[in-house]
Amino acid sequence: MYHYYYLLLAIVLIEGANFLIFLLEEWTELILRWFHVIASIAWIGSSFYFIALDLSLKQNKNLPDKSHGEAWQVHGGGFYHLVKYLVAPSKMPSELTWFKWEAYATWVSGFALLALIYYAGAELYMIDIVKYDLEKYEAVMISLLGVVFGWVIYDFVCRLSLKTNVYVLISSIFILITVMSWAYSEIFSYRGAFMQIGTVLGTIMVANVLMIIIPGQKKVVASLLANETPNPIHGAIAKQRSLHNNYLTLPVIFIMISNHYPLIYATKYSWIIISIILIIGALIRHFFNIKHTGAKPPYWVCVPIIILGSIIFYISDLGKPKLNNVKNTATLIELIPEKTLVSAQEIIVSKCSMCHAKEPLWEKMKNAPKLVNLETPTDIINNIDNIYKQSVLSYAMPPGNISFLKENERSLINQLYMSVHNLKNK
Repeated sequence: MYHYYYLLLAIVLIEGANFLIFLLEEWTELILRWFHVIASIAWIGSSFYFIALDLSLKQNKNLPDKSHGEAWQVHGGGFYHLVKYLVAPSKMPSELTWFKWEAYATWVSGFALLALIYYAGAELYMIDIVKYDLEKYEAVMISLLGVVFGWVIYDFVCRLSLKTNVYVLISSIFILITVMSWAYSEIFSYRGAFMQIGTVLGTIMVANVLMIIIPGQKKVVASLLANETPNPIHGAIAKQRSLHNNYLTLPVIFIMISNHYPLIYATKYSWIIISIILIIGALIRHFFNIKHTGAKPPYWVCVPIIILGSIIFYISDLGKPKLNNVKNTATLIELIPEKTLVSAQEIIVSKCSMCHAKEPLWEKMKNAPKLVNLETPTDIINNIDNIYKQSVLSYAMPPGNISFLKENERSLINQLYMSVHNLKNK
């Protein structure tokens, strides 16, 4: 009899421990996301501000020796008089503010999120078994190697570019990111590939601060403390890398929030979309950078942005599942008239409810993602719009196509969506 109570107590303790672990994971993810957003806002804000400040500097004959320009600004009820020294002032100031911790905090919190969500759940978010049936550790290693490879090649190209044309540099970086986007879209799931490129770009930006800009500034400070003339090359390199970060910021932000929008990332040609987003982001930043100089803003950028945005819409639609090319069309047509709901329900329950259920079968998953259950006809009809976006308009679900949702099965889901849509519009 006592053995029964001991067994019951053990079960209660195990379930309680599992629930506490689940709560800890949920709160950890929430806190990391919040911290990541706060840090990135601080970093982006300071980056945008200093680029704008640098471009707004004006020459004045009354400026101190070795100064490059000045700017007058008003904010918060007061006026600010800012002076920039292209290399360094004649002597070291008593107090110097460094802008670096925002960048470091952004990368550390972002990488922690990557590890917690994408690496720990690689079988859901990174691996597409239809492309390559990778082991979890293999996917993580491929991701890490890509991050290192992206920085090494980028840094190599930048060092060479000091002696070459700036357009050669821009083209080389663009080609590097495009090739990596294509390669990872062939290896990882669509969502995993998109996030991988965002990680590569974010790492490049932070590495610019950690390994190039700050060390160069420290060398300048050391020279001043030693009463030596600082080498101006450090300032030139730092300005180059800061400008790169400025132009990469908007594409990185776009990529990082794209996992909420499968029409962007879950398409066969999402790697092309990344390349287009790089161009659009650069055009937007170019507009504001020119505006900050006091010159007439280049309103012409609106034309290529609209054209490129339209191309993204077309590419997204072009890369969605091809429902018109499914096999066994005759069999499919025979099922549609009376069995549309039953057929689609069988597919959704068998391919989706392993996660989208009140008691998910997926290990360590305590609740359905976003609390969306797809076990009954009512569940399916109530969520048909999201099902349609995730599995018919894109390849977002199942993640990594882990349950082998076939094209003809997606077509059945499409038939159900059309039926419900038509009924609602009657």
